[in-house]
Amino acid sequence: MFHLFNSFHASSWAILLVAFFLTYFLENKKIMSIILRLFYVVMLVSGIGMLTIMEFPMHFVVKGILAILLIGLMEMLLARQKKQSSSPLVLWILFIIDLILIILLGYKVISL
Repeated sequence: MFHLFNSFHASSWAILLVAFFLTYFLENKKIMSIILRLFYVVMLVSGIGMLTIMEFPMHFVVKGILAILLIGLMEMLLARQKKQSSSPLVLWILFIIDLILIILLGYKVISL
């Protein structure tokens, strides 16, 4: 069961990032934003499933918290872009830092 969750989780991360960038840069965002939010759910459910099977190791709990923060950053970037607010440079920097931390924690390059 763990391998199934792991496959869904890794795939959903890849699709989530592609869907985010497509949603951010395309003109017609309606369908892409729905797909993006669907993959938020797939990623969260598969991540929580893996956490449950592994009995909540702190290393991956922190990764999960950072992942939820990343979803929030994605939504803030999309909302600012939709409102055509000022350039959210700080949000993009936080997005990149958070994404790098999540990848490094996910592949156990850094550990707690």
